[in-house]
Amino acid sequence: MQGKPRPPAPPAQTLSAMDHLIATSMIGQQEVAQRLGLTVTDLTCFAYVLEAGDDLLTAGDLSARANVTTGAVTGILNRLERAGYVTRRPDPEDRRRVRVAATACAAEQVQSLYAPYYARLAEIFADYSPDEIAVLHDWFTRTGALTKQYVAELREQR
Repeated sequence: MQGKPRPPAPPAQTLSAMDHLIATSMIGQQEVAQRLGLTVTDLTCFAYVLEAGDDLLTAGDLSARANVTTGAVTGILNRLERAGYVTRRPDPEDRRRVRVAATACAAEQVQSLYAPYYARLAEIFADYSPDEIAVLHDWFTRTGALTKQYVAELREQR
């Protein structure tokens, strides 16, 4: 499959489009979180729990991924548990730790809310060739790693 012809886009215009996507995505996350009765940070942590699947995360894992303190994660997990989004399970290897699992009902609720959006994204991806998808994947992966590194640098400057 060949991708569609694309108009040229200089780096500055592309960065502007990226900034717009990020801003729009943040607004979208706020809307989704509000519909679910969560904060954006709670939704982000729940997304990490979903992403982990059967490889259950600890509070420390969530703290590192969401860039919040372990104390903040305790509050986040308390809210998610009260709202029926997660359960805490004892860690089979260390009884002092707990692992966090998504409830099936909450996972289905969140996935059904995102399903129409992901279907539309799939339609956009269908316009790209496998080589173009590989470039997008590379860019997302490398930019994600760069962003994580930059956020860590900003934290160190505090």
